[in-house]
Amino acid sequence: MPADESIPRPLFGGAVSTSFPMRFQDVSNIQVVPNHQEVFVDPSRDESIIIELLDFKHDVEDNGSAVWFLRDLASEQDAEQSTLFEQSGTIEAVGLRYRDVPSVVTTAVGQMAVSKGRQGREAQNIVRVYLANLRLKGVATDVLITAYEPVFINPLSASARAVGAGPAVPATDSGCLPMAEVFKNAVTSFTVHDWNLFGVVS
Repeated sequence: MPADESIPRPLFGGAVSTSFPMRFQDVSNIQVVPNHQEVFVDPSRDESIIIELLDFKHDVEDNGSAVWFLRDLASEQDAEQSTLFEQSGTIEAVGLRYRDVPSVVTTAVGQMAVSKGRQGREAQNIVRVYLANLRLKGVATDVLITAYEPVFINPLSASARAVGAGPAVPATDSGCLPMAEVFKNAVTSFTVHDWNLFGVVS
């Protein structure tokens, strides 16, 4: 069994689950995190995965919705040097159909300069951001799965004390699954076990 193999991780009290490596620690009860978010971090690599449940945004088209959320994220974080690398088309998420109402998923990958916590622009790190928007239309919910992978750690960033400054060490050099694969597994394995989480009667 590979040391960094993805395994099922229960979320939101076990109502949903997805799979990613055990090296990502649940910090939802340590950090101040909204009830609609679950946050997992690998402090040794400064990588993170966030799963977020949002009210369905009816004014956002399915096609390109992940790009919309990625740009919204960049705006919220006051990110600089924001670049979009790729985006997927709209794909039906067959296993997430609720009462014959289809769900769809789109993904986007970008890069941006962001600072941690309340550190200023002078301490910004360059990060690659992988974002998936699973649109659960039957329960009027947008699920976001966002993965952050450092590209360059600013010497002034708090991250530099944990992982070192400069270009990030490639995952494979550390015996870890690349973040692109971690993200893909997390998206494709996302499963709803209890639809009541979304305020409906299953």
